[in-house]
Amino acid sequence: MYQEKPLPELLEYSRKIKEADGVLIVTPEYNGGYPASLKNAIDVLYPEWQRKPVAISTCSDGNFGGSQVITSIQFVLWKMHALTVPAMFPNPNVDNAYDDQGNPADKVGTEKRALYFLKELLWYMEAKCRMEDQV
Repeated sequence: MYQEKPLPELLEYSRKIKEADGVLIVTPEYNGGYPASLKNAIDVLYPEWQRKPVAISTCSDGNFGGSQVITSIQFVLWKMHALTVPAMFPNPNVDNAYDDQGNPADKVGTEKRALYFLKELLWYMEAKCRMEDQV
C-alpha cells in the first residue's frame, strides 16, 4: 500500500489479504465490468496481491453470467502479479438461478460446478504454500 497515513481499517484490510492463503472474489457484472468499489479495493493494495491465489465468481441477470467481468478483473490482478485461478464460477440469469434464500434452482449442477471451482482454488493455495516452503 502506498498511502502515507492509511486509516486503521485499511491497515486491517491489508493485513487480512497479506495473511490469507487465497482470496475468493465474488462480484456482479456492472455494465460489462465490476463495481468501482471493487476496483478501488484491489488497487489500494499492491504487494499484498503478488503471488496470491485469487479465484473469481461472477453473476449477472444475463445469459453469460458475468463473463466480461472475469476477463477485466483477471487482467488487473494479473498485472499485479496475483495467481488468478483459471477455473471460474459464473452465475448467469441469477434472478432465476437462486431463490430468495440463496438456494440454487439446479442444486446438483450448481454444487458440482462450485466444488470444481473451489478445488481449483485450494490446489493453487496448496501449490503456493509448497513453493514457499522450498524457497
